[in-house]
Amino acid sequence: MKILNFGSLNLDFVYQVDHFVRPGETMASMGYQQFCGGKGLNQSIALAKAGAPVWHAGLIGENGAVLKKTLEQYGVHTTFVRPCPGSNGHAIIQVDSSGQNCILLFGGSNQQITAPFMDEVFTFFEPGDILLLQNELNVGAELIERAHRQGMRIALNPSPMAETILEWPLGDVEWFLLNELEGCELAQLPMGTEPDAILAQLVERYPNGRFVLTLGHKGVQYRDGNATASHGIYRVQAVDTTAAGDTFTGYFLTYVAEGKPVADALAAASAASALAVTRQGAAVSIPARDEVEHHTLSLA
Repeated sequence: MKILNFGSLNLDFVYQVDHFVRPGETMASMGYQQFCGGKGLNQSIALAKAGAPVWHAGLIGENGAVLKKTLEQYGVHTTFVRPCPGSNGHAIIQVDSSGQNCILLFGGSNQQITAPFMDEVFTFFEPGDILLLQNELNVGAELIERAHRQGMRIALNPSPMAETILEWPLGDVEWFLLNELEGCELAQLPMGTEPDAILAQLVERYPNGRFVLTLGHKGVQYRDGNATASHGIYRVQAVDTTAAGDTFTGYFLTYVAEGKPVADALAAASAASALAVTRQGAAVSIPARDEVEHHTLSLA
């Protein structure tokens, strides 16, 4: 079984700020760092650190060679990471004094995926392999259609969420990994709807789906047509939450792909994301599996 992550490859420009810049405000940052990132890259590295056999597919621009090198450094297969003309995708990230972040994305190379490139990638994968997607490429619906025709299992983290995702063939998706905002928008319910109601609506709309809903300080809930599960959060001091969701996605998907119970996958993914937020940066903050499985964190 192989995991194909067809995902974004970004350069992250991270600015430490006292508070997020307000409309009309000019503010000096307290620090600056550059990291390799993008939800695709982060999730591929999380998968690899969790022990999954993962192939990343995506495009890098003229300034993006470091992204391919970084994937290789962590054991991600990069056969399908290819150069293209123009600027690489990048993100401008503000991280405030409490560790929260806000992110401005420029798609760049991530928006240049073509049909011939997709055809080439999918020839390497077989029925039963897993496709992981986010929403930072220009071809989300097409990727789901191709993977479904090929008999692959599909996992979707619909981030950043957009109304166009509702037009994708979501009935073919097996795993949905969502935060509360994404869950409400996918269920077409108002923000603030109770998690139980969000999950019930999602199961009704997509009865073949399996839904993982992360709820911040309230932990995480899981539901499918037959089962429910949940897990609390671990008590840590957050420094940078940039890669928390991507870390969770990579660890959860690795564990369920290995056939482990959902409850074990939730526990491991929760511990991994808790460890990640105690460190600066995105990919560099993701913990290794041994650290996750031997953690001494306490539930809040």
